[in-house]
Amino acid sequence: MSVHRNARKVTTHTLLEMKRAEEKITMLTAYDYSLAKLVDQAGVDVILVGDSASNVMAGQVTTVPMTLDHMIYHAQCVQRAVDRALIVVDMPFGTYQGNSAIALESAIRIMKEAEGHAVKLEGGSEIIQSVERILTAGIPVMGHLGLTPQSIYKFGTYTVRAKEEEEAEKLISDAKLLEATGCFAIVLEKIPRELAKRVQESISIPTIGIGAGPDCDGQVLVLHDLLGITMDFSPRFLRRYLNLAEDINSAITNYCEDVRAGSFPNDSESYTS
Repeated sequence: MSVHRNARKVTTHTLLEMKRAEEKITMLTAYDYSLAKLVDQAGVDVILVGDSASNVMAGQVTTVPMTLDHMIYHAQCVQRAVDRALIVVDMPFGTYQGNSAIALESAIRIMKEAEGHAVKLEGGSEIIQSVERILTAGIPVMGHLGLTPQSIYKFGTYTVRAKEEEEAEKLISDAKLLEATGCFAIVLEKIPRELAKRVQESISIPTIGIGAGPDCDGQVLVLHDLLGITMDFSPRFLRRYLNLAEDINSAITNYCEDVRAGSFPNDSESYTS
């Protein structure tokens, strides 16, 4: 078991200290007790209970179908497993866009029912009223700019965002706005590495990249992608550290063969009177 050299509880302030010390921040998704426990024990700084559960846990094509109840359930499972990491919970589509009162109510449910430590919202100036309203309740907010999967039907593609200067300037402006409003960190997804560096250098809160190059203050990946459980998603930014899909398939195949051959269970795996 790997144990992080600094075993103290990670907070939003910890992340700011890490940025100032130029210590990279690690972040991974988790959606259930068993894997969240392993992620926490390995020393990951931030666990994101992502609405990507829609894809890897529920088999949906997009993240849009996830509900607040779904997110609270997954966050509850993760919270029971975690001792050290900061738990950030995605606010799903429809719980914060266009109505700051609903946004606050949704964020409060996440904090009270799931005991999350912070929430994450996608977007910039378009959702700033919701960010402000949530912050009034003392709930930490992480921003998310660049490719915003909840807006897939607006953009129509998962290609790299902000390659044109106009969109790039808006992204920088949104990052500064999120910082000024009170966000403690911002995820930058699938944008040119040069733009991510410009953002990282223009704000004082941590940036966490996914497909945004090496200059961000930290990195995040979907756990099931990193472990090679999901194999039908292979963007350039993904590094697979295992091929569990193959290993799991082999193990289950061997189990089936042993049962059918009558070799499982054997005498040592059986109880006697």
